[in-house]
Amino acid sequence: MTELSGETGRSPLSVIEPRGGRWKVGHGRSVELGETACIMGILNATPDSFSDGGRYASVEAAVSQSLKMVEAGATIIDIGGESTRPGATPVDAAEEQRRILPVIEELVRCSDCLISVDTYRSETARLAVSAGAHIVNDIWGAQKDPAIAKVAAETGAGLCLMHNGRERETLKDVIEDQFLFLSRSIEIAQEAGVPKAAIVIDPGFGFAKDGPENMILMARLHEIRALGYPILVGTSRKRFVRTDPSGRLPDPDFATAATTAFLRERGADIFRVHEIAINRDALFIADAMRRALKGETW
Repeated sequence: MTELSGETGRSPLSVIEPRGGRWKVGHGRSVELGETACIMGILNATPDSFSDGGRYASVEAAVSQSLKMVEAGATIIDIGGESTRPGATPVDAAEEQRRILPVIEELVRCSDCLISVDTYRSETARLAVSAGAHIVNDIWGAQKDPAIAKVAAETGAGLCLMHNGRERETLKDVIEDQFLFLSRSIEIAQEAGVPKAAIVIDPGFGFAKDGPENMILMARLHEIRALGYPILVGTSRKRFVRTDPSGRLPDPDFATAATTAFLRERGADIFRVHEIAINRDALFIADAMRRALKGETW
């Protein structure tokens, strides 16, 4: 680890290097991780998502938005057919599939971008990968429907395991809670036959966590690198970045970009966001500052 001395009496600045390597995903593809951060664009093919519900409910609108995100710098498009916002109306598997499968099929036809399916259902995941998706992004970390890990193993898809629970009574520390939940998710994936190179983890910002816990988790994100997997983060337009204690309402995309730059410095590899350009630029500066701390040029 490289250190650069600051002003007298201040702690030195330390560089957290990107993990590097390749994330193995489906259909013979992979994602290069390391010096340049990876951006995952959010595509909600739903009528009721908290940020953009209804805007991309048609196949044409969804594909058009996906292509715009790719052009702006997204490597992966994450397509979801069920809103995860608090109070959202649950949908069954058939409706979820009706919303997302035609979008995946059309996007495969007109683009070579990587496609992620945002689902916790194994049957939806299997159909999505068959339609052309490369990644399964499970907000329950394979703990709601463990068969989803078997789908990833059998199809060769990449698998993102998200933290989604909080044992406050027994685990006061948010990082200990991360280790407990994600270790179980990783165990499920490994037992199903998912190779380590196909797994990434997500600390689940905004899920089962209050505002202070989200902030602590951001500050200590680098600690969960000890699990040994690349880290995907999703703070985009979440409630804890859209409000402050005074009740002021920050611009959600500028606020998201601030967390993006900070989390890159804390060791995150993949960034799941709504607005590509502003986060792309934030990551460019974050990576430039990291190189400067090592004495390298832009």
